[in-house]
Amino acid sequence: MPARRSLIGLFMGAVLFAACTGTGATAAPPSQPPAASTPPASAPASAAASVVVGSATDPSLGSYLTAPSGLTLYTHTGDSATSSTCTGQCAVAWPPLTVAAGGQATAGTGVTGTFATLTRADGTVQVTYLGLPLYGWKGDTKPGDVTGEGVNGFLVATMGGPVPVPSSTGKPGY
Repeated sequence: MPARRSLIGLFMGAVLFAACTGTGATAAPPSQPPAASTPPASAPASAAASVVVGSATDPSLGSYLTAPSGLTLYTHTGDSATSSTCTGQCAVAWPPLTVAAGGQATAGTGVTGTFATLTRADGTVQVTYLGLPLYGWKGDTKPGDVTGEGVNGFLVATMGGPVPVPSSTGKPGY
């Protein structure tokens, strides 16, 4: 009888080991789907430790900056190197490009200019380019869209700085 208990104990241990390691047993499906590994197309970037800012070209605007998602980045004419004027519903329509505290932005291939960060009023850390905070735009849905150009003082973040355009285009902002 002691040998049988040893065999039963050994068998139960093997079953428990297999269940815990996932070998030899079928695991139940997770109750929730796994989190997405990339931000949705409408988001310029999540608060990662660092972001790589890329570039694209538009026939009328020239070379401009893009978020890691490939979507266009914008600057706002009311901002400065130390503050962002886009908060509340504005920041919903124009999500700031952010990094985690202590994070930074680096220039992707072909991108020139200086990147830095500023701390927003809500405590998040926003990426700046040539002293201006960077934003995405809820109206851009795919790389190459520049639908936010001139909307409520927002300009495509062109390499070398913003290209001035009239800010009162009549386009809805948010």
